[in-house]
Amino acid sequence: MNTTLYTDIAFILLALFAVYTGWRVFRTDSMVRASFLLLLSFIAVGAIMLLLSAMYLGVAMFFMMGVEMMVMALFMVMFMMNPAGLNPMMMVHQHKLSIGAGIVSFVVLGAMALLATFPDQPLPADLKEVQSLGEELLGDSMLIFESAGVVLLATMIGVVVLSSQRGRFGSAQEGSMPPGLEPGGDPAGMPQEDDDDGGGHHCH
Repeated sequence: MNTTLYTDIAFILLALFAVYTGWRVFRTDSMVRASFLLLLSFIAVGAIMLLLSAMYLGVAMFFMMGVEMMVMALFMVMFMMNPAGLNPMMMVHQHKLSIGAGIVSFVVLGAMALLATFPDQPLPADLKEVQSLGEELLGDSMLIFESAGVVLLATMIGVVVLSSQRGRFGSAQEGSMPPGLEPGGDPAGMPQEDDDDGGGHHCH
């Protein structure tokens, strides 16, 4: 087996894995699980970029999606009215419209990939891609990226301030409790009391 055949096999496996995990995002019943499944799908896409010799884009995909999906999962745990974002819930709405939009998008993108004529403009052999990108980011586009960084920092600080004053189930100063898993049931996440009186020591 030559290198090209190994590359083709890896591409097919990664593509199937990306599609499968992307499909599972909409089939799972948990926002947290959906976040991690989406992370796996993006990781597979990043690995495909490495196969295409797009090293910077592949590694950037790993770092960006890893942080983004972890933050998304944490936000689900903090703010969802659903203990830890793990209780069963419907992840898909407007089923017919979603199916139709998915089919149309797949057909259009597949036709573009198979029928479109892409430009063939090979880069110079001595081009330093990472250095060129760094000069672009720190040159004319520096103000844009610095502004975006300040906005993101302000957003994170605001989220921390808001979440520290009020929890998911009301004010933390008033002993807020999560809702029960069943109507009228005990609050979710509360430890079960031991009703066995034999041989135990009780504190009064």
